[in-house]
Amino acid sequence: MTTLITGGLGFIGLHTARALLDAGQDVVLTQHSVRREPDFLADEWGKRAHIEQLDVADADAWAAIGRKHKIDGIVHLAAPSYGPQGPMHGLDAEMHTNMLGLTNVLEAARAWGVKRLSLASSIVVYAGIAEGPFREDMPLRPIGTNTTETFKKMFEVVGSYYGQQAKLDIVMLRIANIYGPVHHSVFHQVTRLVIAAMKGETRDPDRDVHDDDPADYCYVKDCADAITRLQLADSLPNRVYNIGAGRQTTNREVVDAIKRAVPESQLELEPGRGQGRGVGWRDNVYMDLSRIKADVGYEPRWPLDRAIPDYVEWLKTHES
Repeated sequence: MTTLITGGLGFIGLHTARALLDAGQDVVLTQHSVRREPDFLADEWGKRAHIEQLDVADADAWAAIGRKHKIDGIVHLAAPSYGPQGPMHGLDAEMHTNMLGLTNVLEAARAWGVKRLSLASSIVVYAGIAEGPFREDMPLRPIGTNTTETFKKMFEVVGSYYGQQAKLDIVMLRIANIYGPVHHSVFHQVTRLVIAAMKGETRDPDRDVHDDDPADYCYVKDCADAITRLQLADSLPNRVYNIGAGRQTTNREVVDAIKRAVPESQLELEPGRGQGRGVGWRDNVYMDLSRIKADVGYEPRWPLDRAIPDYVEWLKTHES
């Protein structure tokens, strides 16, 4: 059995590939502009893990993959690149990649007769809800105020409708704030704090980070485990699932865990809560995991005190 992972050479995609391989699946990973082959997949390339070039907006490229591989399932993680990767930028790239990409993945799933298509959504769809914990059955506001909120809601609405009409098994993955190895971006707050500590810096060099600002921070290995469980389940009674840590984590908790893993760290934080970043002003900003636990047995296994040392060790050997 073979699962196609779009965005498979991305951060979450690579870890999901490892989890699927461990569960007995072969994988086809797509790349657009960035190629990465981490050591935890080194023994699988060209054997059970294969890489294919794919612009998700290119229907002919989808067809070529279908002719080359027998795909039984799809995990759609690909998202637009916002760097100088091609002729389109900003809104043009967002519309082109998201809308044509969604159309192509839905049509490929139907043409190939896959068992299940998993579409990556996000915790950001809960924007506008005054207080958590966030549950899958909560009504969402019918607007989008940023790229992620807008297009992930579109994925959910269009994907669910298409699945019903085409008799396709499509599941939505509402993914939390994910951090961990192979994350090439330094945008994520946990990543920034870990790197700052390892460099001997006393604070985030570019941001005022506050003690009590919270988020649903989830280690990437937990995220990959959850995606794999949902993708491979024999049947699913629900169409939308939260994937996260199942708890609210403050920046103070993150820094305390970092100091235990990096004892020489002198990281400092601003007191209290910030006013202008993210969703820190809301209470209980985490996703309830009751549904995914009941349906596929997922529970996070990488709390901060296990995840941060693991991440630090990886950074020591893989980052300059």
